[in-house]
Amino acid sequence: MSSHIQIFDTTLRDGEQTPGVNFSFEERLKIAQQLEKWGVDIIEAGFPASSTGSFKSVEAIAKTLTTTAVCGLARCVKSDIDAVYEATKEAAIPRIHVFVATSPIHRDSKLKMSQDEVLESIKEHVEYAKQYFEVVQFSPEDATRTEPDFLLKAVQTAVDAGASVINIPDTVGFSYPTEYGKIFKTLIETIESDHEVIYSAHCHDDLGLAVANSMAAIENGAKRIEGTLNGIGERAGNTALEEVALGLYVRQDHYQNQSKINLAETKQTSDLIARYAGIRVPKNKAIVGQNAFSHESGIHQDGVLKNPETYEIMTPQLVGVKTTELPLGKLSGKHAFAEKLTALGYDVEPEEQKVLFKQFKEIADKKKAVTDRDIHALIQGTSHEQSASYQVDTLQLQFVSNGLQSAVVVIKDKDGNTYQDSSIGTGSIVAVYNAVDRIFDRETELLDYTIDSVTEGSDAQAEVHVQLKIDDQIVSGVGIDHDILLASCKSYVEAQAKYVNESTEKEGIKS
Repeated sequence: MSSHIQIFDTTLRDGEQTPGVNFSFEERLKIAQQLEKWGVDIIEAGFPASSTGSFKSVEAIAKTLTTTAVCGLARCVKSDIDAVYEATKEAAIPRIHVFVATSPIHRDSKLKMSQDEVLESIKEHVEYAKQYFEVVQFSPEDATRTEPDFLLKAVQTAVDAGASVINIPDTVGFSYPTEYGKIFKTLIETIESDHEVIYSAHCHDDLGLAVANSMAAIENGAKRIEGTLNGIGERAGNTALEEVALGLYVRQDHYQNQSKINLAETKQTSDLIARYAGIRVPKNKAIVGQNAFSHESGIHQDGVLKNPETYEIMTPQLVGVKTTELPLGKLSGKHAFAEKLTALGYDVEPEEQKVLFKQFKEIADKKKAVTDRDIHALIQGTSHEQSASYQVDTLQLQFVSNGLQSAVVVIKDKDGNTYQDSSIGTGSIVAVYNAVDRIFDRETELLDYTIDSVTEGSDAQAEVHVQLKIDDQIVSGVGIDHDILLASCKSYVEAQAKYVNESTEKEGIKS
């Protein structure tokens, strides 16, 4: 178990707790498949007891993956443990993650439990989970604000009950590297066990120290790191796993450990999750940001041209970023397009390739050259639209007197049914969104509207991000098109569709 640093990805569980992020069933499955391709050891696929939708997603992922362990989250509640067992029982490698809070503020304010009651709960539920799972992971929630002596008692109780993975969550991003590393050193030196125990780090980024704390944990004996792609998660997010994986690779002279991550799939995985989450990666983001391998300073450019290692500690190709683009144009044929897809790492079925080629030609008619980033955006957008429950079919706008605009919107659902309505507004976007609201027959509040360009230049594709509030639920949507108004409409329809899907899936948390 401890031959390498294990990567435990919780993008589908903790990452989806990001405000406004609600992955659809199809998106969760595609993310899980890409994470397996990326090479993670364990995927925390969800919290099965929380809703029917989460249970079904975990169950589907468990049935689909072949090399990656599939883990479900459970409170120290027997029905939660039963739900994880039922959802993961057909997985190639089923796993469970059981947790209970241990810090005084959580014990007193949330759980209303004494230390002895918490210890008894740990013993009872870890033993219960051990009946169904070969490997049980236990987490003392808010470990970094737990009294050190009680944390030792909690961990020893879990190990005695059969836990073979102990996760130490810095739940509120409170700790710092020296302190966090010391916790691991103390546990490893103090906890007694007749079986191997893996110690795992789970950090939040409230103080911007999640990755630093995770690396400090490795320096002090941790053999598993938990986190998310792009560092998404509630509040300030989680440990960015791509940064951990590259940190281990680039500074293997120091850490003397490696992960099993397929580094060449890093950018592809990051882009997919950014797209589905509706959260664009900042340009200056380490490893996967647009500027991560860009050099503007004349001194830097001169150095890189003479020897890339002067200012690059890793190559762009290492993480799947292509430095040399061979743009396609409107005269490019199907063969050249197919070769480009292969070169970019896509394995596309012939029928789907026909659809993509038709859309590529439409883009090529509007642009002088279609870059690699255009192709990435095309494929990610198309595959997403194909699985969407609603798609924009037609958008028509016209100017009305007194400064008003009029919009007619036609959308289609998966079954081919068509819905149409029209409205006016003080501007084109307002008119479009009013029409969409009429189609879905609900009142919404637009919290955020952002336009980004997928590529550079005046002929760039536009990527529009929206965040809506509907019945106290926050949902997001993304739309990509050369026409900003159409991209805006697509993003709004996607957000509305996510609300419909989530409302269908959601049920109350089971106790």
